[in-house]
Amino acid sequence: MNSDDSSALTSESPADPSERVQRSNIWRLTIAQALAGANSVVVYATGAIVGNTLAPSPLLATLPLSIFVVGMAACILPAGAIAGRYGRRAAFLAGTAAGVLCGLLSMYAMIVASFWLFCLAAFCGGAYAAVVLSFRFAAADAAAPERKAQALSLVMAGGVAAGVIGPQLVTWTMHLWPQQLFVATFLIQALVAAACGVILLGVRLPKPTAAEQAGGSPLATIALQPRFIAAATCGAVSYTLMNFLMTAAPLAMHMHGHSQETANLGIQWHVIAMYAPSFFTGKLITRFGAGAITTLGLLLTGISAVIGLEGVGVVHFWSMLILLGIGWNFGFLGASTLVLESHRPEEKTRVQSFNDFIVFGLMAIGSFASGGILGAYGWNTVLAVSFTPLALAAVAIIFARQKGSAATVN
Repeated sequence: MNSDDSSALTSESPADPSERVQRSNIWRLTIAQALAGANSVVVYATGAIVGNTLAPSPLLATLPLSIFVVGMAACILPAGAIAGRYGRRAAFLAGTAAGVLCGLLSMYAMIVASFWLFCLAAFCGGAYAAVVLSFRFAAADAAAPERKAQALSLVMAGGVAAGVIGPQLVTWTMHLWPQQLFVATFLIQALVAAACGVILLGVRLPKPTAAEQAGGSPLATIALQPRFIAAATCGAVSYTLMNFLMTAAPLAMHMHGHSQETANLGIQWHVIAMYAPSFFTGKLITRFGAGAITTLGLLLTGISAVIGLEGVGVVHFWSMLILLGIGWNFGFLGASTLVLESHRPEEKTRVQSFNDFIVFGLMAIGSFASGGILGAYGWNTVLAVSFTPLALAAVAIIFARQKGSAATVN
């Protein structure tokens, strides 16, 4: 290890990182995105099964998954506060601790058969996921201005690996502890989080300046800017609708006579469609502008809902899910880039964490509402409801343009 690499483990970098440091940051954050994303996949893959095993009532079986989402939304702002005061790497390490705790508490909850301890573990997993959300912005922090969109996009591409690693981790380890299902899985989950933390130790980012610690303009002032309203609205709509439709789709397929294997394959291709475009989305944003790609993503999401309304065959569900994934990628990454254009450097951590709080707070609401609407009114109603948020996002974009933000939104 040379002196540069050694210093990377002890202090954050100066404000103008070298090309080598920029590349190192991006690849470290991409790998960390894959490992930390796999941790979240483990929670989603096991949460309902463990909940059904440990819950005092079958009605509480999915509560750990709901608590995971609540933990994510609740910890976004505190994670941003830590990053703003002590630097992003401090927030990364706090998140790593939460990720390790998630795995260890889950393992112990299975051994002692404690449902509520497993719920606490799920909350810790949500806290970890809240920190992972900032990886994309951290990659942009240390990138040259012309490379920020590509850096953000490449880190998100780590989600492709997460979608493979997470399910395989569960499959390979679920029976390693013969006395209790998933005990070994949760231990490995904790070790993966720890390995991710080691990788993050090498990330070199600018230290928070005195201006950043002061925070710049009041958050309310920034949040009321038309450009920020458009960015946050589009990001929230993209993520909420993706989660809203994805959550309901497997059950809707079952209700219309399709097999579980068919539904699983549809979701698999949906996840691939969510992250695979990230390898080139950044270049599209650089070429055509964040606003144009965001708008395209919202349009694709709307088209996916139209395809769903056209029929309930396998081809309709699969086409809808794949297009929904691509629409999410363009819409969310485009909106995230718009957020970068909505604040000054000294305001970045507060504004970015506030944006994510809005996005994932609304996503949590959409997640809870999806199953209820499907059960009460049917799949077509779930699809039809999607057009209202899309209309709101379109209004936000038009409003920002009319207020003189065309240079940012286009």
